[in-house]
Amino acid sequence: MYVTIVHVSVTADKVEAFREACRLNHEKSVQEAGNVRFDILQSADDPARFVLYEAYKTREDAAAHKETAHYQAWRDTVADWMAEPRKGVVYDGLFPAVN
Repeated sequence: MYVTIVHVSVTADKVEAFREACRLNHEKSVQEAGNVRFDILQSADDPARFVLYEAYKTREDAAAHKETAHYQAWRDTVADWMAEPRKGVVYDGLFPAVN
């Protein structure tokens, strides 16, 4: 499993708009053939901080996600809302095992 954990900090005035943009992206992303999980987390301590947990069966599935219209719409919509550049960290997902 190919997992990317994306850390995002948005400006305080864009928190609700960011949540909505992420909801729209999430709803389409979980329908992708190679998607295993696509979780959006919001910090309990700082509502402007988010974590996106994106799990795909393969690296190629994750790359295909970035070619989708919904991802590109999300990316372009939220670009100016960042308080700092978002940071994605890639992991090999071990368990649960995905076939």
